[in-house]
Amino acid sequence: MAKKKEETKEIKKESLKEVSKKENKKTSSKEKKKEKVNIITRIGNFISGVKTEFKRVKWPSRKEMVKYSIATIIFIIACALFFYIIDIILAALHSLGN
Repeated sequence: MAKKKEETKEIKKESLKEVSKKENKKTSSKEKKKEKVNIITRIGNFISGVKTEFKRVKWPSRKEMVKYSIATIIFIIACALFFYIIDIILAALHSLGN
């Protein structure tokens, strides 16, 4: 029983040490963020990041673009027809009420 208490005390001490280490790491990273960086440097970093992200993008082929465009146009026409029919039905029901 005494061993278990000692073990739990040791575990608690170790966890407190880990927490304090993490807090120290957080403060050091906050101090780094406080350093002001030149705006031109920040803009340059942003542009280089954008370039690398554009290299990672898988751009669709022409055939895929045509297929997606046709699907989009068909979907828009279907939605427009649906709402047009609903509008006609509601107008007819409204005229019956008068």
